[in-house]
This record gives sequence, structure tokens and C-alpha cells, in this order.
Amino acid sequence: MKKEKILNLFVGSNNQGKIKEIRDLLPKKVQILTPKNFNLKSPNENGKTFEKNSFLKAKFYSKKTKMICLADDSGLEIDSLNRFPGIFSARWGGKKSNFNLAIKRVYEELKKNDANWNKTKQTARFVCALTIYWPNNKFINVSGKVEGTISRFKKGNNGFGYDPIFVPLNKKLTFGQMNPKEKYKIDHRTKAFKKIKKFF
Repeated sequence: MKKEKILNLFVGSNNQGKIKEIRDLLPKKVQILTPKNFNLKSPNENGKTFEKNSFLKAKFYSKKTKMICLADDSGLEIDSLNRFPGIFSARWGGKKSNFNLAIKRVYEELKKNDANWNKTKQTARFVCALTIYWPNNKFINVSGKVEGTISRFKKGNNGFGYDPIFVPLNKKLTFGQMNPKEKYKIDHRTKAFKKIKKFF
């Protein structure tokens, strides 16, 4: 694997919330470009795991741009829903990945599964898989996760995605209620990122 630090990076995501979090985790000196700069659409994510989908995206964008690419695939797994939405987390929000719709669907599915779902602890986790793909076809794949429970209501406007309904283990607030610094200390993306930060 190359020893030089990565200074120019393509972040393979069209999700603005995700791009912001990755930007916040990277050293300031790293210059980033995104699919918007190249007017690129997302590839078809037909992998069965977060790791496979993050690899597919990283390879696709690296080949298109001839750049080193970092791609993230992440989502929410709810145990009582057989770990759904999982890799379909964004897709539960419809074509535009509207997370208000996705959250509504989570509550509908929980209710369908058990009318008294809100009287029991709904264990869940956020999973993040990150892949760095180099133009010479080298790649590295890492992942991180954070355990927690599903809040009975949406709480907070920070973060993005399912953050307003996820309460990390041993915390009282949802990710949506935490300030970013607090969230970054414990979240799944940071845990995965720690494993690749030596490249930056």
C-alpha cells in the first residue's frame, strides 16, 4: 500500500449530510471533490452487505475520475425487524431518500410487528463501512458500529438520516439532539474512520 498521505480525495457520495461528516473527520489539508464536481450519478448498489456496497461505490467513482476515492455505505439495523432497513436504509426514504418518510416507515413497521413496540427496548445499531480505492486497484475496506435503541419519537434536528430516532447505548439523547462534536466521539463513522486515518 502506498505510504504517501492522501491529499486529494474523491468522496463517493451524493448525500450532503454524509459528505459534511466525512469532511469534518478528514484533516483540513485534504482537498475533496464529490460526484457534483463531475456531474456523476451514483452507481447501482446491488451488494448484499454494507462492505460490498461501499466497495462498489469506491471502485466505480475511482475508475470514473482516476482519483483515490473514499466511499461510505451505512445504515440502521433494527433487531426486531430482522436487521432492516440495513443496506436499504436510504431506499426506505423513496427515490429522493427522504428520511422523514424513512423514519415514518420504521415506526409503521415496528407497529405492524408489535402493537406495543414502544413499551419494550428496541435494540438497534448504526453500521458504517468505508472503502478507499486507489486508481492502481489497491483498496482497503473497514467498518465501525455503534449499538443503541430506537427512540419512541423523533427528537432533535442535528445530524441527518435516522439520527433523530437513534439513542446510543448509555446515552439519554438521540444523535439528532447531540451536537456534532459529541456525536463524532462515539458514532459508527468515526469508529470506521479511525481505522483508515493513517492514510491521511
